[in-house]
Amino acid sequence: MTLAFTPRPSQQNILRYTGGRLGIAAVPGAGKTHILSALAAQIIHSGALGDDQEVLIVTLVNSAVDNFEARIKRFFDNPLQALYKYRVRTLHGLAHDIVREKPARVGLEERFSIIDEREAGFIRRESVNAWLASHSLDDYLDPALDQSKMDWVKRQQLPDLLDSLALAFIRSSKDRLLTPESLRAKLDASPAPLPLAELGWSIYADYQRALAYRGAVDFDDLIRLALTLLESDEEFLERLRYRYPFILEDEAQDSSLSQQKILELLSGQNGNWVRVGDPNQAIFETFTTADPDLLRNFIQANPNADMPESGRSQPSIINLANHLIDWVMNAHPEEQARGALSLPYIEAVPEGYEPVNPPDNPEGIKFISTKYTPEQELENVAKSVKGFLDSFGEDEIKPTIAILVPRNTRGVEVIEALKKKNIEVIELISSTSNTRAAAGSLNYLLSYLADPQSASKLQKAYQVFRRDWREDVEKAEFVKVVSGLIQRVHQVENFIAP
Repeated sequence: MTLAFTPRPSQQNILRYTGGRLGIAAVPGAGKTHILSALAAQIIHSGALGDDQEVLIVTLVNSAVDNFEARIKRFFDNPLQALYKYRVRTLHGLAHDIVREKPARVGLEERFSIIDEREAGFIRRESVNAWLASHSLDDYLDPALDQSKMDWVKRQQLPDLLDSLALAFIRSSKDRLLTPESLRAKLDASPAPLPLAELGWSIYADYQRALAYRGAVDFDDLIRLALTLLESDEEFLERLRYRYPFILEDEAQDSSLSQQKILELLSGQNGNWVRVGDPNQAIFETFTTADPDLLRNFIQANPNADMPESGRSQPSIINLANHLIDWVMNAHPEEQARGALSLPYIEAVPEGYEPVNPPDNPEGIKFISTKYTPEQELENVAKSVKGFLDSFGEDEIKPTIAILVPRNTRGVEVIEALKKKNIEVIELISSTSNTRAAAGSLNYLLSYLADPQSASKLQKAYQVFRRDWREDVEKAEFVKVVSGLIQRVHQVENFIAP
């Protein structure tokens, strides 16, 4: 196999893998996806697979599936060589494949449906509202609140709070394979009353009844049922183990306990399972049952390697990130928080390898020591953005500024503060990546239709038309050339309709 890139030292170490378990801690920008794609291609080239076997590549989100497939094909002179030799799935997609083979074994109809997160949220909210309609939480409310404030809390705050609690309760229950029935038995056997658990169980049971009425499951059910099926059907499990003799897992820091158990069963006790992830950027931990400690424990218990080299950032940013790791591990005032970050430190890409890190610029880091109230922080962020944008001339292209927020509600507050200063805002809080991509494509097309004489807008419309070619090297180059030609067209109407 000829590599289309020069692997960095840490990447070369990964490509020496021949089998067994391997845990990899990779920093941001280490090239996790690229090296797993190269490893998958290497396994296929080695001839280690039988005619009816595949390398199973498991990743976190749907957008990464296409990315993996496109990258793997580049390691073959003829992409047909890799045909039917690898399978890329999200964890939920894999669970769906497993359950679809034997739905009756886990109590599902042959044609069961899967509800998305939006519909699941709607059903859960109905269960929350039904619970609130027949129960009171007045004992938990501050009696000092005046009547109007009390009414506002009951009308807006309580439903949102209970919905958030119900979501966490349902996900945690399913990750522990607890059905409403098995959970009811545990609560009945409890030596002391557990009012919050009873609340969660009631909403969970109502939610599951609503799913059953629709003949549907949610994404968390898929994981739960797939694991249940693998644990209860040894013959089926052995068949899948033979089908997937190598398992490569990307973004493993965002796997939950049930998801990890599925891959653990599929790989077998002495099977071939490579887990790559960065425990220091487990972004899904805050709103799912993901736990980065699962990956940390796996790395400690098995042969392991680090991928510390990253070309994304300038040295001062890297030094600051490493200082944060040190401070959290050794000096954080809350001892329980000291395990939140872990090694390896981030390293710049060695000389002679790609990509080259940006030049060092200590001035690119700003510290603000002023202690702001939340309201003052909002005002100062908006003023800072406004001042920066106003520093550009009218004819200059103004940059896009990214503002990161800890939660959606804070994001809404930031948006409102920016709008008050007449700053144009692109809101990316409450939409999915697919929704944003579709909306962006429609925006480019409508912009051209509204101004059909604009060569630059026609160029954008053409790029939307050819968006499926982005991952193909030759086609992407063709699109680039054509885009450049379109941008230089002087009379667009004559070009479109000669």
